[in-house]
Amino acid sequence: MDVLHHESVKAVAGQYTKMGRSVCGDSYFMIATEDYYVCILADGLGSGTYAHEASSAACDVVSMHHEEDVETLMNRCNDSLLKKRGAAVAIVKVDFTTKVVQYSCVGNVRFYFYSHDGTLTYPLPVTGYLSGRKQTFKTQEFLYGEGSSFLLHSDGLELTRVRPMLQPQHSLDYISSQLESIVRGTDDTTFVIGRLP
Repeated sequence: MDVLHHESVKAVAGQYTKMGRSVCGDSYFMIATEDYYVCILADGLGSGTYAHEASSAACDVVSMHHEEDVETLMNRCNDSLLKKRGAAVAIVKVDFTTKVVQYSCVGNVRFYFYSHDGTLTYPLPVTGYLSGRKQTFKTQEFLYGEGSSFLLHSDGLELTRVRPMLQPQHSLDYISSQLESIVRGTDDTTFVIGRLP
C-alpha cells in the first residue's frame, strides 16, 4: 500500500499484478502540494511489459507537469503514448482553495466521488483509449465539501456497492482492506481511495 498524508487530503493506493505476470500493466501517480492534489491512474492495454511501458509513460508526464490543468495533462498523456500500446487514462485534480474537483477520463477506469451530503457522483468516461491519435476529452468539474471521499480504480476491480463503502464512518484503512479482499488476480488491478478532511 502507498499512503499519502497531507493536511488537505489523505489517500491510499493499492496495486496488484495479474497472476502469472511479473510486471503490472497499470500505473499511477499522485501528489499533494499546498494548493492542490493530482492523481492519474493509467491502465495499459493488455498486460505485461508493453502495457506497463504505456501506462508509465502517461504517469511520467503528469509527474513532470502536475501544476497544469486536467485537459492539458490529458493532451500530454495522449502525446506520450504515440507508438506505444495505448492506455485508458483518468486524471483527478482537487483544488484546495476553490474546493473544485476536475476530472477527465478516456477508457475503462472508474471514478466515484462521495460528497459530504451523501451524493455519489459517477462521471461517465469517454470510451476508447489514448494512443497518440487526435482525441476529444471531456473534463468535468464539481464542488466538494469537507469529509468527501473518492475512489479511482482500474477495471480489474469489480464493485457493486460503492456508496456504503465510501461513507465517512469508514476509515481509509478499512476501505482499502475491503477493496483488497475482492481483488481476484485475473487482471492487473489498481485503486486509489482518498478523503478530503
